[in-house]
Amino acid sequence: MKQANASAKLTAGSPANQSALAESAKVGSWGGATGTTNPGFGLYLHWPFCQSKCPYCDFNSHVAAAVDQNRWRSAYLSEIERAGVETAGRVLQSVFFGGGTPSLMDPQLVAAILEKVRTTWPMSNDPEITMEANPGSVEAGRFAAYRQAGVNRISIGVQALDDLSLQRLGRMHSVSDAIKAVEIGQATFPRASFDLIYARQDQTLADWKAELQVALNLAPTHLSLYQLTVEEGTVFHERNQRGLLKGLPEEGLAADLFLLTQEMTENAGLGAYEVSNHANPGEESRHNLTYWRGGDYIGAGPGAHGRLSFGGKRHATEAIRAPQAWLDAVERENTGELPRSILDPGEVATEYLLMGLRLREGVDIRRLEALIGAKLNWTAVSDLATEGLLEVLGDRLRTTQTGTLVLNSILRNLLVT
Repeated sequence: MKQANASAKLTAGSPANQSALAESAKVGSWGGATGTTNPGFGLYLHWPFCQSKCPYCDFNSHVAAAVDQNRWRSAYLSEIERAGVETAGRVLQSVFFGGGTPSLMDPQLVAAILEKVRTTWPMSNDPEITMEANPGSVEAGRFAAYRQAGVNRISIGVQALDDLSLQRLGRMHSVSDAIKAVEIGQATFPRASFDLIYARQDQTLADWKAELQVALNLAPTHLSLYQLTVEEGTVFHERNQRGLLKGLPEEGLAADLFLLTQEMTENAGLGAYEVSNHANPGEESRHNLTYWRGGDYIGAGPGAHGRLSFGGKRHATEAIRAPQAWLDAVERENTGELPRSILDPGEVATEYLLMGLRLREGVDIRRLEALIGAKLNWTAVSDLATEGLLEVLGDRLRTTQTGTLVLNSILRNLLVT
């Protein structure tokens, strides 16, 4: 991340801000909460193993013939204990098992981790404990055991409700497998979500409308709906470079697909609280809100990132990426972390803006103002509000629905790097 210039502060009552306020009154709001609660404190645990590597995936995931889950259990417990020492007394609000495919973990391993978590930190009265899962029959068959271990929210990687698209995405399940897994998840856990990818190869507006309606008919309380992106280092990227990835949508169609997604989910009561995440009120992912609101979180497991604040400084943590190297380091040196870095005020402010403008609630101007080093171009704010892309409501700055389509461009205009 480029460093923001550290020479200017935001002034909520400045003439430029007052102009932005006036202009934003002309902009139609896309609703949502405007208040920000405690940004939170969470724990992310990365399980790096999958049954197969999807061609679009750039996550730190690996296919392994066998995994010694007892060794991994000891390593995770060691990392939790180490993190607990330096964050003693902090109230943990969420735990997130991500990957990879965490639903390949033995339920006994999950139970042991959660027991260690409960004895390491005081926890909120209603902690959110999420596990990512694939819809395969093996994983779905473990759902009851994960619930018994303490998981209370499941996030299922459906990705498509069309069998040809599932094949193209390298998924190992069928549409019927996916629907069955969603129904089992909804019956097993107090809270359940699932993911879909759209703007896929050869997908028309009518195709996506029908597919999204099937998803909505499953009565989800939370949906994550992502546009397909071709990331460097993936099989899709290599194919695209060779001209072999055909049928991706043009920019205009991609925008229409996004707007259709907003309309249909909003009408179904699943408002977009983040660019790609939709939920009934109260069903938002609390753990992910910690990221987007600039809260603190521990990252444990290969390649996991974290953000921790001590003594007025914000520390960026990152774990060793290669699974075997991480495991060996934890066993040999009692840590799987790489050397930490301290983010300067400009970096902290920039990161808060980058993450916070993804949220419907936007960012808190007073908090941004307090992060000395955030140089926000208030003339640009006024101009973008006039164009219907940004709005300033009270002490909050946020994008409009139209603005979310050009979020990267908005950020480039707001930040002086």
